[in-house]
Amino acid sequence: MRIRSLGVIDDAVVELSPGFTAVTGETGAGKTMVVTSLGLLLGGRADPALVRIGAKSAVVEGRIGVGPRTPAAIRAEEAGAELDDGALLISRTVSAEGRSRAHVGGRSVPVGLLGELADDLVAVHGQTDQQGLLRPARQRQALDRYAGDAVTVPLAGYTAAHRRLRAVTAELDELITRARERSQEADLLRFGLDEIAAVEPQPGEDAELAAEAERLGHAEALASAATAAHTALAGNPEDPEGVDGTTLVAGAHRALEAVRGHDQELAALSDRLGEIGILMADVAGELAGYADNLESDPLRLAAVEERRAALNHLTRKYGEYGEHGEYGKDIAAVLAWSERSAARLAELDGDDDRIGELTAERDALRTELGGLAQALTDARTDSAKRFADAVTAELAELAMPHARVTVEIRQTEVPEDADGIEVGGRTVAYGPAGADEVELLLAPHPGAPPRPIAKGASGGELSRVMLAVEVVFAGSDPVPTYLFDEVDAGVGGKAAVEVGRRLARLAKSAQVVVVTHLPQVAAFADRQLLVAKTHDGSVTRSGVTVLEGEERVRELSRMLAGQEDSETARAHAEELLETARTGG
Repeated sequence: MRIRSLGVIDDAVVELSPGFTAVTGETGAGKTMVVTSLGLLLGGRADPALVRIGAKSAVVEGRIGVGPRTPAAIRAEEAGAELDDGALLISRTVSAEGRSRAHVGGRSVPVGLLGELADDLVAVHGQTDQQGLLRPARQRQALDRYAGDAVTVPLAGYTAAHRRLRAVTAELDELITRARERSQEADLLRFGLDEIAAVEPQPGEDAELAAEAERLGHAEALASAATAAHTALAGNPEDPEGVDGTTLVAGAHRALEAVRGHDQELAALSDRLGEIGILMADVAGELAGYADNLESDPLRLAAVEERRAALNHLTRKYGEYGEHGEYGKDIAAVLAWSERSAARLAELDGDDDRIGELTAERDALRTELGGLAQALTDARTDSAKRFADAVTAELAELAMPHARVTVEIRQTEVPEDADGIEVGGRTVAYGPAGADEVELLLAPHPGAPPRPIAKGASGGELSRVMLAVEVVFAGSDPVPTYLFDEVDAGVGGKAAVEVGRRLARLAKSAQVVVVTHLPQVAAFADRQLLVAKTHDGSVTRSGVTVLEGEERVRELSRMLAGQEDSETARAHAEELLETARTGG
């Protein structure tokens, strides 16, 4: 990695050993920045406070070796990245304003891609993870992670069923809670539909009745006008001397017919007069029939007005609001309301059936969850024994030969009428990950009762237990690189030597990077990096150097006694290096 303008580090290159690399240095020198840099390359949060004071941006670049068909290489190539001689080049830039950019294999990529790649490249284990493991929920997650597919497969089915149960329960609760509101709405809809059904309105009926009412209301005036018009056109039989329109038009037509052969224009006018005469005769005949058929009928008019009043009542109550807030003026709006309301009423009436269906589905899902939860419990119980034995074996390597770790798996019973599932013949509480509560217990020496690790271990013992857990995890993680950030805090003496020896053994099968204050741990490293800080009066710079030979002895002496030139510390440092070299 190359680190520029990050925290106290001005410009540094960090070369990690393929095996075990220890990062050491005084407090405040910037060891944490090495971990932070790796975190940025892995998609960690970009904090502008990390940018060195006076710099515009911080830059971290890394070169990570990957196989050609590994998941990380395949995902990077899908994003358009190119491998450089079997290595993936990653860079992350964080500006002082908080902007962040990421590049992988020469291509600009979303920061989220770095997090995806990190899952297959590096596993980070730190003190924060240790504190988190004190919580039962994290302990259950840890056990599940160790168990692998044995738990992952049934857990996926359980999670899907649990998600469906939550959705069904939420819908069921809503339907039951709103039962009164739905009942009131259904009653109003039924009343309206019954009122409309009693009237039985027909499409367009209101317009037809309006026209009929208008005609019946002016029957006498219409009959008188039709009679007068007929007389004007056809004449009055009682007045033979009277002049009418039909006779006049016929006389005009005869006059033109007599001379039409002499002029085509006059012939055309004669034809038009003939057509007028025919049309007038037709109109006169229809007027006679209209007048004969039109009668004043007060009873019919009253019936029409009564029917219109009924339709208007429906229109006022159930008509649609128009564009400007007015009610609809025709019965079509009422019929549309009736259609929608019938559909809504069917939906509301169907809620009772829906409640029954959801209740049955909820009960079936609870039964299914009970079976899946039992499968999870069985898988966790099987894995818990192996996990506890593995951690106990690690503790023996870490100078706690008599300690014993066990994993307790239990469920919390609830009343039968409570929201629970049946597991092993008991009704128990459940959650998104099953019904199990998982807790790590420690018996530090023979005869001591197992107690939760947070209560059953001293500070140094707790650190070793946590480190043992981390090492067991590392052995089951399919990633090539492991970063331990001061997980050996609180450990000293012989136990510290065993921590270093255990990490060195892990490094035979994977790359291990450890940030440590312990010389007993650093001595076992294949490569030791020193993060050193100098002060020139205004700018603090940190550099990262590889320690070899005399320089490494001096740094281990400082870590042992706080004095690089102490003969006793030097002798002890050389002894540690020899112990690590020979494995003694």
